[in-house]
Amino acid sequence: MPPAHPWGTMRMRYALDSEQMQAAERAAVASGVVTIAELMDRAGHALADTAGARVPEGRIIVVCGPGNNGGDGWVAARVLASRGRDVTVLALRHPDLLAGEARVAAHAALQAGVPWKDCAKTGAGVEDFSSAGLIVDAIFGFGLHGAAREPYDAWVRRIDDVGAFVVSADIPSGVDSDTGEAAGPAVVADVTVTFSALKTGLLIGEGAASAGEIIVADLGIGDHVRDIQDPLRLPGADEVRDIVPWPAPADHKGSRGKVALVVGSEVYRGAAVLAAGGALRMGAGYVYVVTLGGAADAVIAAWPSAIVRSVRVASDGSFAHAEDVLAAIPEADAVIVGPGITCSDEAREVVLALLGSYEGPLLLDADALNVLAGDTAPLHDRRAPTLITPHPGEAARLLGTTVEEIERDRVHSARCLSGESLVCVLKGSGTIIAGAGAVTLVRTGGPELARAGTGDVLAGMIGTLLAQGCGAHDAAVAATYLHGRAGAHGAARLTRTALIASDLPESIPEAVRELAGG
Repeated sequence: MPPAHPWGTMRMRYALDSEQMQAAERAAVASGVVTIAELMDRAGHALADTAGARVPEGRIIVVCGPGNNGGDGWVAARVLASRGRDVTVLALRHPDLLAGEARVAAHAALQAGVPWKDCAKTGAGVEDFSSAGLIVDAIFGFGLHGAAREPYDAWVRRIDDVGAFVVSADIPSGVDSDTGEAAGPAVVADVTVTFSALKTGLLIGEGAASAGEIIVADLGIGDHVRDIQDPLRLPGADEVRDIVPWPAPADHKGSRGKVALVVGSEVYRGAAVLAAGGALRMGAGYVYVVTLGGAADAVIAAWPSAIVRSVRVASDGSFAHAEDVLAAIPEADAVIVGPGITCSDEAREVVLALLGSYEGPLLLDADALNVLAGDTAPLHDRRAPTLITPHPGEAARLLGTTVEEIERDRVHSARCLSGESLVCVLKGSGTIIAGAGAVTLVRTGGPELARAGTGDVLAGMIGTLLAQGCGAHDAAVAATYLHGRAGAHGAARLTRTALIASDLPESIPEAVRELAGG
């Protein structure tokens, strides 16, 4: 059996960015529910509880930074000392130079007799690391954007070099809590105790690799967290199960969705086969494969239940005439275009014709995106539901930027390629789905999916759900979740190394059975 997904049985959870988290805290304080001092005290106690439980014996070093995250660390040190633990604070800013509640927390710890060292200028305290069994990282919290500056960057590196068990406060220092980017050195934690809500940067990019186990500590402001608009959604199996249009006793093939796939070419015959497999295994009543030449023969051989509509071939082996395609899709409840169609001028005409003439839900993948490189206006201008599924390279071409810029802030990149009627599925490690009034992170799937053709299967799966009446955002969420679980099942059977894209459709039934509960 494949490993269970860590959030597989949970209903919807949410993650906040730094601005949203600050808004929730401000609202809680303004309502009189809590004070900043009380939030800091609760955060420090949560840190102390986790640190003490994970490493019940040995010396503890708490590295406290210059802001409120450092204040949380001072509280944790005081609580740990009161419980009889051998704890020392390494202060990266002198307590007298701290501001507000952090200064109060530091002086409360000093009055309680907590040992400390002034490390702001001298670098003193480095030798203390050698005897530490546990390090509490309280240098930076959710307010850090960009690289940690001197001298803090050196302390981040020292924490990583020690090899002790590390508990980070709110987010590993050096990680941007909004994007997950580590622009400089970042702490690699064993456990991150994050306060009040998950932070976006803990779940994507380098933040996901640095966070270790994530514990959300309830600081008593949950109502205000839940009031935040447009958080990052984190669906679990229960949420996805509610999206899928499961077969009903009275269903027939005409009621289970008619999806048309405009796919393939003489050069890329396999793309048509893979996309058709995803659509069929997702349960479409009819799958019309609009393709040409050898690609048509390949689909017929692989999937006899698909209805193949072969159209004229251009001299380069791609689609010759856009009107052929439009004539082949009149019954379709949804259309997929792109996998394997090439980037020829004729392929571009097919894409533009569908964008301009087809009035139902339309999914664009692969070459259908590449032929629009640098010109997203046709996508944004379309009023009918439109869904795009770029990987980072395709997203970069659409936006006229680099893959590095796309990956630097995946949520922002996906938002730029979305709108009220336009949904973007930004594929990669932590797939971001943006548009139609929501932003969702789907975390199923792993490196076993990092090979050519798996995206074609996903396109077919999403297309079926669109044809069955799901909204574009929901269709993307459910199909992406199941696609990831299918990858896990396939890897459990064939290994992450040996799984290939053509194996993936055969694992979709296992993912569906798992989601359905039997």
